[in-house]
Amino acid sequence: MDDQLHQVQITASQVSGSVALDGRDISKVVSGYSLSQQAGKPAELLLFLNARAKDDFEGLARVVVGVPPDPGPAAAAFLSAIDAGELEKHVLSRHDLMDGGPNELTRAMLRLLQEWASGGWQPQEVGG
Repeated sequence: MDDQLHQVQITASQVSGSVALDGRDISKVVSGYSLSQQAGKPAELLLFLNARAKDDFEGLARVVVGVPPDPGPAAAAFLSAIDAGELEKHVLSRHDLMDGGPNELTRAMLRLLQEWASGGWQPQEVGG
């Protein structure tokens, strides 16, 4: 990673966009980016391939080039924090469990896990 700050200018619309780094247009070699910033720290721009730019930004940013993170470790950590008894209790009380379709219990469990993973419920908060 480059710890030096670079001048970044991003202009994007639904039809087209451009990315300039230190005043040089690099749009032809960049097909996507992720821009983030934590309070008190410079912005961080992650450049990667096979994605579309969606926002405008102009300012200083730390620039890194890479690929999006693998969601597997986060999913494994999330699933290991789930109490099987609480999952079963909540799934068996769901209104959408009794739809009579094939694999209804598994589908209801997957729906509940998706809700929990999206922040609808935290597994440690259930059962109370």
